[in-house]
Amino acid sequence: MIASPQPNYLTPEEYLQMEETSSIKHEYINGCIYELDCSIDSHVTIAGNLGALLRSYIHGSDCRVYILAMKLRIESLNRYYYPDVMVTCDPRDQETLNYKRFPCLIVEVLSDSTEAFDRGDKFADYQELESLQEYVLINTKRQRVECFRRNNEGLWVLQTYKSQEKLFQLKSIDFEGTMAALYEDVAFE
Repeated sequence: MIASPQPNYLTPEEYLQMEETSSIKHEYINGCIYELDCSIDSHVTIAGNLGALLRSYIHGSDCRVYILAMKLRIESLNRYYYPDVMVTCDPRDQETLNYKRFPCLIVEVLSDSTEAFDRGDKFADYQELESLQEYVLINTKRQRVECFRRNNEGLWVLQTYKSQEKLFQLKSIDFEGTMAALYEDVAFE
């Protein structure tokens, strides 16, 4: 996300209509839109790798995986975001075609321009989703996966996976993957 919004206020309905025909994706926060730039090779590669792993894993279940292009609506905060990867197993999400509201897993691939927002305000916004069980941040500079999981008391507990651990888990969907598969074809700076 870029730092400055485009100046005109839009209603959620106007935003959704604009996004249908826009060649550029925008996130929506309280009537302001923010242009997205997710064209960095490592970012797209990691999101694609994880999406392919998860799609293969959840095949045949009631869950759906969305990569880069599906909006997430947080109605209580008047927000629409584009998570890099999102999984929903809630049948209510099959009722809407251009956004989802009940994910159990959200993944953001970090970049220099979005890391602070992904760790801060965006994570705070995501915590408003009662369905969300796990929020994952994936590093593009080295093999590192940070999984924030909501425990029974409603607290977010962090588990970090590094390259020497070989495997990582996404407990919200009972998935285990390898760091090698997640970072396949990624060239670190």
